[in-house]
Amino acid sequence: MRQVKFVLAAHGTRGDVEPCAALGVELQRRGRDVRMAVPPDLVDFVASVGLSAVAYGPDSREQIVAVADFAHNLFKLQNPAALVRAGRDLFVKGWAEMSRTLTVLADGADLLLTGQTYHGLVANVAELHGIPVVGLHHVPVRVNGQVGLPFLPSPQPLARMTTRIGWWLYAHVTRADEVAQRRELGLPPVSASASQRMAESTTLEIQAYDHALFPGLAAEWNGRRPFVGALTLELPAETDDEVACWIAAGHPPIYFGFGSTPVQSPAETVAVIADACAELGERALIYAGAVDAGSCPDHVKLVGEIDYGRILPMCRAAVHHGGAGTTAAGLRAGLPTLILWDVADQVMWAAQIKRLKVGSAKRLVHVSQKSLVRELRKILAPDCAAQARAIAPLMTRPAAGVATAADLLEQAARDHSLAKQ
Repeated sequence: MRQVKFVLAAHGTRGDVEPCAALGVELQRRGRDVRMAVPPDLVDFVASVGLSAVAYGPDSREQIVAVADFAHNLFKLQNPAALVRAGRDLFVKGWAEMSRTLTVLADGADLLLTGQTYHGLVANVAELHGIPVVGLHHVPVRVNGQVGLPFLPSPQPLARMTTRIGWWLYAHVTRADEVAQRRELGLPPVSASASQRMAESTTLEIQAYDHALFPGLAAEWNGRRPFVGALTLELPAETDDEVACWIAAGHPPIYFGFGSTPVQSPAETVAVIADACAELGERALIYAGAVDAGSCPDHVKLVGEIDYGRILPMCRAAVHHGGAGTTAAGLRAGLPTLILWDVADQVMWAAQIKRLKVGSAKRLVHVSQKSLVRELRKILAPDCAAQARAIAPLMTRPAAGVATAADLLEQAARDHSLAKQ
């Protein structure tokens, strides 16, 4: 009997790729043939969890720097044509090469999944092979009455209008590349973008975040876009035991981490955090990666990767960049949260944290020791901490979310196979 084959195409930082990798691990555990297409700098990461992967698109580390530069200079581009050119250079870089890579990889597949980006590119390849395409979104990107683009909570009908405008701009930026891709693949011309066709059809679009974070959104979409919660690999780290011992030796610390977000002066950032926590009498557990910040005071510990599921419940608050996965992990642990946002969907999570009254937010470039102390006092207040604890039981556990998402993919593949018979 032929083995069912799933191809998962995910581009972006580790936070964009890990949800798809978690799903891939579960599908492979169920005996499925799983192949992934990921940025070249994340091929080794995917391989480390036992999945087969090919390089797909630009280096995500370079792209996140480019995204930050684009966002910071957005309002300096007074000429609309210059804005479109800058957006096109950013969002369609490598489109043709990615299409060719994915076309080969998806040959013989039963289903093609697209992560948070490049929906149109993936959908066109799926159309070529005559297989279903499924979307995996870790933020709400389709038209809705709560969150508009650029990812800000908005009253109806403004949220719907801004989402439509945002997707129109994206379709305009990518239009020429999608037309060229369809021509190269031998597909007929179409008037609507692939992303628009996905949104307006019966395409399965899995929401890899919790509906509890967007009250009313599940009812609005009425089952059309199923929610499964944030998907994560829950990987243990070598230093987890050491970190747990440090935490147990004193009162619970505040966790600080900025994921893949570029920090202009990491050592200076560590110093600001250390001084702010000293002023408040708090301990700080800081994700510093490879930063050499020299010797640290006793109330500060620098760490690399940690197992969020194990370590965060031992902390008393979380301060981070506002990535979807980190936000979910902190809320699962019942931690009041301060998001120091910079670009992309971080803006939306920052606004949503404030909207739910489980934390506060501030733009990263505007943070000083004084403002950090002020924001930390807000999230450590009893009412904020209580609200964060109250939302924790409403969050989906990672294993349950991954299992549900895998069930949905397998059902989509079965439905397509039956429809062909």
